[in-house]
Amino acid sequence: MDNKAADERFIAKTIPRKDIQGHTDDLLDNFKLLKELYPNLKIDWELLRLACIYHDLGKMNDTFQQCVHGKVKSTGIPHGFLSLGFIDVEYLEELGYEEKDIRALFQAVAYHHERDVYLEEDEISREIARLAGVFKNFEYRPLPSRHLDARLYKSFFRLGTRPYESRDGEYFFKTIMLKGLLNRIDYAASAGIDVEKPAGFLPEAMEILVNGWKKDNPGAGWNELQKYMLENRNENVVVVAQTGMGKTEAGLLWLGDSKGFFTLPLKSAINAIYKRIAENIAGKDMENRVALLHSDTLKVYTEQEESNKYKKKSSEADDIREYESAELEGYYTRTRQLSLPLTICTLDQIFDFVYRYKGFELKLATLSYSKVIVDEIQMYSPDLIAYLILGLKYITRMGGRFAILTATLPGVILDLMKDEGICFKGSETFTNGLVRHSIMKIDSQIDEDSSIAEMARAYNKNKLLIICNTVRKAKTVYNKLKAVLQKETGDESVEHLQLLHSGFIREERSKKEDRIMELGKKGSTGCGIWVTTQLVEASLDIDFDLLYTELSDLNGLFQRMGRCCRHRKLDKEYNCFVFTGGNKKCSGVGSFIDEKIHQLSKEALYNGVLNETAKAEMIKETYSTEKLKDTGYYSDIKSTIQYVKDISSYEMDKRDVNKVFRDIDQVSVIPLSVYKEHEEDIGYNIGIIKSREYSKKEKVKVREALRDLMVPVQRRLAEETKIIFKKISNGFDIIAVDAEYSIETGISFEKTGKEEFRNAESRMF
Repeated sequence: MDNKAADERFIAKTIPRKDIQGHTDDLLDNFKLLKELYPNLKIDWELLRLACIYHDLGKMNDTFQQCVHGKVKSTGIPHGFLSLGFIDVEYLEELGYEEKDIRALFQAVAYHHERDVYLEEDEISREIARLAGVFKNFEYRPLPSRHLDARLYKSFFRLGTRPYESRDGEYFFKTIMLKGLLNRIDYAASAGIDVEKPAGFLPEAMEILVNGWKKDNPGAGWNELQKYMLENRNENVVVVAQTGMGKTEAGLLWLGDSKGFFTLPLKSAINAIYKRIAENIAGKDMENRVALLHSDTLKVYTEQEESNKYKKKSSEADDIREYESAELEGYYTRTRQLSLPLTICTLDQIFDFVYRYKGFELKLATLSYSKVIVDEIQMYSPDLIAYLILGLKYITRMGGRFAILTATLPGVILDLMKDEGICFKGSETFTNGLVRHSIMKIDSQIDEDSSIAEMARAYNKNKLLIICNTVRKAKTVYNKLKAVLQKETGDESVEHLQLLHSGFIREERSKKEDRIMELGKKGSTGCGIWVTTQLVEASLDIDFDLLYTELSDLNGLFQRMGRCCRHRKLDKEYNCFVFTGGNKKCSGVGSFIDEKIHQLSKEALYNGVLNETAKAEMIKETYSTEKLKDTGYYSDIKSTIQYVKDISSYEMDKRDVNKVFRDIDQVSVIPLSVYKEHEEDIGYNIGIIKSREYSKKEKVKVREALRDLMVPVQRRLAEETKIIFKKISNGFDIIAVDAEYSIETGISFEKTGKEEFRNAESRMF
């Protein structure tokens, strides 16, 4: 990219300072790169090249130039509208473009930056006419003609009129591709990065991986699941595979040399897979190959850099700290702009486009030439299932591909996908014949005295995992079990007993997750008891000897069972003990666990050995459309699909979609007792964030230090119990709530002044 001095008459951007010609050259460089890396995209390359050339010409208007030179505050009429005057329709028609092609170009240029403006078309025309004088002095060789026309032809552009799927069909999707790729190219050029880094590292990396296995075991190789994925790289596939069969490697083999997105439900699982791929597969050029994308990305990247594990040294850097900060920022920018070949992410980071908010085209256009892996689909709530189904429908319509890889798969989801016309190869199930689990149904509550006594007896230096449906129930079990163990051992601390749930501040939860992972890792000879909630169902790769759990539903139960005897065969008469509630409901049933599905699951369970084939059949039978069509779960999926379909494209703003899509309806808060304990540090860190004297990296570190003190709670709970509210920066607030906190048991609302929220932990998990 050319570093010559910018022409001050035609400045396009100020940081770094670029004139219109220089910035457009940067776009054309990225255009060439995209075409070189992905020559078979479903895009009219010439139309995209022209969009790059035309998109910022409107910036030569006097108001915009005065603004970038600091003389006025407003840039005036959005420059995308003014750029329309330079589009030479006659030239396009001579090239053979039809009206809809030209309309797509007008749309892409006009709205390449989305702005809420209230204008009349004659205002735009008058401002375009004023460009005639300055345009005489504008020289740029790639311009196809010296054309400027203040008239806005109604057949090509009407202010406020956008393409709609139901009305415009193919033109709607053509516009998505053109505008979406223009956005990708433009944003990359502005950030000074490549629009895409080359994909293609995976086939060789996977070959190196399997050859490494063969050094230790000459008979090692890809298993049947992995071979299937390798053979079906060009298909949309749905695969059910038991825990421990190498689904991650299977997914990477399926990706091959394509651009890919690997989605999982929980950040802890995403972080673990990202770390595995970064350390064992991506190689030395990791920062240009694999990305991590979720709400804590910067925290992970900053910690990664601090560890010196992936840091690059530069002999030319005068200031290593400044160099490292630039490296971190560059990696984060490439991640946010989806420029890397493989991105490990949460669903909300890429599937929010289903709401077709203003600017959604960038993500859908990117996914049109990508492959998407959906892992553990059964973990998603009904609304996220609905978004996923709609997203896969759009992705396949645009040319992208998907693979669903999961330990259990409700049949109702496949039926809903078929209802939406999504094509995929019939689902396949893979098991290795290893029998790992034997169930004992216990028709009582998990916190009854007899249940607690049984768990205390079963410990006997085993690794014991206890999973409850809610935070409140987990605390009750923990406290009762602690009392029994203290009495039996005379040890007040009972250090081998631990509690983990979502109600711990992030710093403490992270430490606890590390400890449970250490105890539960393959080959660990330690012992202990962990009382947890469903957050360990699919997020943590742990292997315990015995499982004691409340029944949620079969999906959740089988996920929980995957944390017991994970990598080994059954060596006891029973190793999974399932409490079905007795005469009372299990905790969480009726609030976030569907009552009918819970009952169906209860009826399906039986005592004895349960192999993987039997589990798959039970899921298929219990979660059939026939059985679930009258449940809230099914109706919630159907109604959400219809609700999103009924929303008009471009009706919503991205910020509004973020609130809805990530609704998960949670907000991060600081318990008041924690706030008071750290009040001085909190004030100091807020000062750093608001100051202009600190680097972006330093601000990231203190922002993450503040987040380490936070706990996720329901939005309404936060709003109704907040004591302190401080707006720190865009999208980042400090909220202290009327709650107690203990390092041992986490957050508690039992003594909050708002009586209706004292039972809040019954709705947390």
